[in-house]
Amino acid sequence: MTVTAAMRRTGEPPGTSLAVSTTGLTKRFGARTVVDGVALAIPNGSVCGFVGPNGAGKTTTIRMLLGLIRPTAGSGSILGGSVADPATYLHKVGALIESPAFYPQLSGRENLKALARLGRISLSAVDPVLERAGLSARADDRYRTYSLGMKQRLGIAAALLPGPELLILDEPTNGLDPAGIVEMRGLMRSLAGDGITVLVSSHLISEIEQICDHVVMIRAGRLVHQGSVAELQAAQHPDFLVAPEHDADAATLATLLEAAGCTVTARPGEATALVAAPGLSAADLNRIAVGKGITLRQLTERTRSLERAFFALTSTDDSGLRPAGQEMGEIR
Repeated sequence: MTVTAAMRRTGEPPGTSLAVSTTGLTKRFGARTVVDGVALAIPNGSVCGFVGPNGAGKTTTIRMLLGLIRPTAGSGSILGGSVADPATYLHKVGALIESPAFYPQLSGRENLKALARLGRISLSAVDPVLERAGLSARADDRYRTYSLGMKQRLGIAAALLPGPELLILDEPTNGLDPAGIVEMRGLMRSLAGDGITVLVSSHLISEIEQICDHVVMIRAGRLVHQGSVAELQAAQHPDFLVAPEHDADAATLATLLEAAGCTVTARPGEATALVAAPGLSAADLNRIAVGKGITLRQLTERTRSLERAFFALTSTDDSGLRPAGQEMGEIR
C-alpha cells in the first residue's frame, strides 16, 4: 500500500507503507452520524494509539475495520484488502476487543487449542504464542486461576494464533497493576519489532504516550489529528509555572511577560501564574524578570505531553488534567 491523499494531508512523508488507509469512512445510525469522513493512515509496523472522548466514534471505527458493521460511506484498504470486503484481509488480522472470553475450567493451553480447532489453525501454533505472551510456565493451569494480567496476555495469545500482520487491541492495560502494565508495554513493542502493526485504543493518554510511536485522535466522529507522537510533542509550545519571590511583584511580572508576547493566567489566590510563552525558553523568562529586578522563586516548564496536545487540538479546557498515569474519565 502506498501513501494516499488522505495521508498527505496529515503530513506523513510520501512513499510511507500503510497497514490501514481509509478515505471518507462514515457510519450513520438513522439520522445520527457517529463517524464522519475519517481518513486513517496507519503506517506498517507501527504501534498506533487511538484516543478520543466518550462517544467520539472510536469503537464504531474499530468495528468497521473488523468487518463487524458496514460503513455507510467511504472506502479503505487494510493489509491490501478492501474494507468493503473484509474477507480479503481478516485472516491477517488479530483482535482483542473488550474482556477476553475463555472456558474457566480449561487451562490456557486447552483454551487456545479449542480456538485453534474452531479457526482451522494448526495446533502447532499454540505453544509459540503462549511463549510470546509470557505464559509458558502457567500454560497448563486453569484459566480461572489466572490473574487479570495473565488473562489479558492469554487474550493477546489468542489474537496471535492466526499469525496476524495487524493486531487490534482495545484497552489492553485496563485494570492491570503497574507491573502488568509494564509487561504489556514490552509485549506490544516486541510485536511491532517483528513487523506486526499494533492498533491500540486506550483512555489513558499517558499510557499511549509511552507505548506508541503513532497516534490517531478523534472527536465527535471526526479526525482531529494523526501523526508521529514525537512530532506532535515537539509541536507543542511550552507552558511555564512562574512565581516571583515576593507576591507583591506578581502583577508587575505579569505585565512584563504579556508585553513580551506571553499569555499569563493567574491562579486564584496565588502568586503563581501559568504562562504560555511560544518561542521563549525558561532562560528568556528569567532574563525578563531579572531585568526589572524581580527574583523568581518558581520557574517550571510543564512537560510536553499528549494530554496537553489532545486538549489543545480539541479546544478542551485542560485545567483539570490529572497527573500522568491517572485515568482521565473523559477519554474513551
